[in-house]
Amino acid sequence: MTQIIKGANTPVPSELLRVAVCRRNVAGAPAVDASALLLDANGKVRGDADLVFYNQPQHPSGTVRHLGTNEGNGQLAEWLEVDLPRVELAVQRVLIAGSCDGGVFGSVPGLYAQVLTGAGAMVALYAVDDATTETAFVLGEFYRRDGGWKFRAVGQGYASGLAGLATDFGIAVDGGEPPQAPPQPQPQPYDAPPAHAPVPQAAHPQAPVHTAAPVTAPAPVRDAVPVRDRVPHAFGPEFPAFVRRGHGNDVVTVDGPVPPGPVIVEGWHEGDGYFCVETLDRRNRDDELLFNTTLATFRGRALVQHRADRPLRLKIEADNDWTVMVQPLSVARAIGQGIHGFGPEVLVYGGPVADLDVTFDGDEDEGGYFGVSSSGRPEKFDDDYELLVNETGPLRQTVPLTEGPLVIKVEADGPWSLTPRPLPDTHPAAAGGPGARHGRGAGTVTLTNPNPGRPAVLEYAIQSDRSLFGYEVVMLDEYDDEERFLRGADHGPHGRTLLFRHGEPEVRLRVDNAVDWNLNLHPATAAPALTGPLTGTGSAVLRYDGPPALLGLRRTTSDDDQLTTRTVQATGKAVISGDTRGRRRPVVGPLWVADAGYCYVLVVASAATGWQIEPVSPDSAPVLGDALSGHGYAVVRNTGPEVEMMLTHESRENPDLTVVWALDERLEPVRRITTGPGLHTFPRGFLQIRTGGRWGFELR
Repeated sequence: MTQIIKGANTPVPSELLRVAVCRRNVAGAPAVDASALLLDANGKVRGDADLVFYNQPQHPSGTVRHLGTNEGNGQLAEWLEVDLPRVELAVQRVLIAGSCDGGVFGSVPGLYAQVLTGAGAMVALYAVDDATTETAFVLGEFYRRDGGWKFRAVGQGYASGLAGLATDFGIAVDGGEPPQAPPQPQPQPYDAPPAHAPVPQAAHPQAPVHTAAPVTAPAPVRDAVPVRDRVPHAFGPEFPAFVRRGHGNDVVTVDGPVPPGPVIVEGWHEGDGYFCVETLDRRNRDDELLFNTTLATFRGRALVQHRADRPLRLKIEADNDWTVMVQPLSVARAIGQGIHGFGPEVLVYGGPVADLDVTFDGDEDEGGYFGVSSSGRPEKFDDDYELLVNETGPLRQTVPLTEGPLVIKVEADGPWSLTPRPLPDTHPAAAGGPGARHGRGAGTVTLTNPNPGRPAVLEYAIQSDRSLFGYEVVMLDEYDDEERFLRGADHGPHGRTLLFRHGEPEVRLRVDNAVDWNLNLHPATAAPALTGPLTGTGSAVLRYDGPPALLGLRRTTSDDDQLTTRTVQATGKAVISGDTRGRRRPVVGPLWVADAGYCYVLVVASAATGWQIEPVSPDSAPVLGDALSGHGYAVVRNTGPEVEMMLTHESRENPDLTVVWALDERLEPVRRITTGPGLHTFPRGFLQIRTGGRWGFELR
């Protein structure tokens, strides 16, 4: 820790820091309110929102917060938090100031400011010893220098209070009162700062401040977290943080006022060596493993269910100094628009349904475990959670995230980042048309055909619940008879398909087993043209305007999810063309074209399944001779007269029939010849084979 005098400066770590504006707790002494101002290169605020104080406790960026008041050990402290790495580039300085209520700073006993790391280690201390008649005081400032940050002890007083100080730095104050909190932009939901901070110890101007014995921080004098920013009550009650520090092995009994329910246990371990924390059950045996690491200077958070039938007890094994804190869920960091961290963490997410981009850099050996799980019921997290990621080693993935509020548990052996990307809002008001619908849960909608008599492309994004086959969308006729249209296990959470295949003026759809869904119509001209090899992912709609052809299909990813193709004619008739049956082996099917001269090709696949399709000449189909064999969906030719041959089949799954269809000159399936092996008569022309196994033709 560095104690500095007025005008001096010291480097500070570029991390989340906490600042305490402190004074001795003396009856009748003036109260001191702490504030922060974010200044640009001209030394001015950019607007009223750049002043953070008790009546405007969080900057819109979330990087500077007013945490409230604590008292203990004969001291009073107003706490601020500054997340230096996330401070906007336009901000060059962050001023730390105080204003005096009911007196002047010369009457404030033992005034000083101290800067601490998020782990509680002191970085700098400035003791004020020359205050007189000032009612506002700039104690210090963080400022950028050579790519990093420094802290300077300023010690500049104002006789006009916070209003005068604010005016000096560019805030227009009406009537001499500090500005009130503007309605926009609001802080991110559930992005609550820690409700309790360690209580500073008394400082003497000539001596550094040292950390005393472990203490449990008492309840704040004023709420540190505005009610609108708190984590929902269902996520756990509020209580003062319990803090215990030590060295080596120990057993800690949490004897503070910690109510039953989900709580956060935060652990810090200094230096190299082993650190392990486990809860103990009623028989004093190991129960739940919270931390088990040899990472240097470890810090992490874990979610624990504190049970009503026994005290919360922690077994600690450590090679060096350690700190454990038991805190309410309101201290959890919010994911917001994106977040990064190192090691285990507990987060909250309050946004809409989204795709979550996940990055894990691995441990120092390019390995290490990484897991992410979520639940809307943290009090039942052990039994009711969704495992989003469960991997080892570095990774870059995208996983679906349901609507918040959620508690997110991260288990990691290294650095990570989470970035949510909300799904496009296709609510009619946002999409600007009657063809867009948005809903949550089960629902029935009527979609109107924008071009009656012709089909349309339906773009869908549907987040399913935990049903076995995911969401389901069915078509309803006038008698409410159902026809399955989409299913999560087959069509994936988002993609495109064809609606109004028969040119209907409107269609009724019922959505089941869904959490959140968006449906949006596009004209049929939005379907890309299939003129050659084409690659993509997920379900898609393509238009083919060429002559009858064969359609090659192959998987380009290593998954085994659904991947099929269907042809849909202008009349609405749909026929399966190819099915990979979950394998990488390429397959071939007919791409038949009716009198209209064009058709549509539907690719049905999960969102992450990659594919390549290509129309090829019918002449590429293998010719039946004395013997011919193959694997999976295929098209073959009989160039001679009608012939009797033995059809053989080796199944790869159950059930797996060998279905053979005769195709006409347009390659349309017109007659089913057989559904099983044996001696059959095959006509002249093209034949389609539909199976997932091995097949063969032998002349008898």
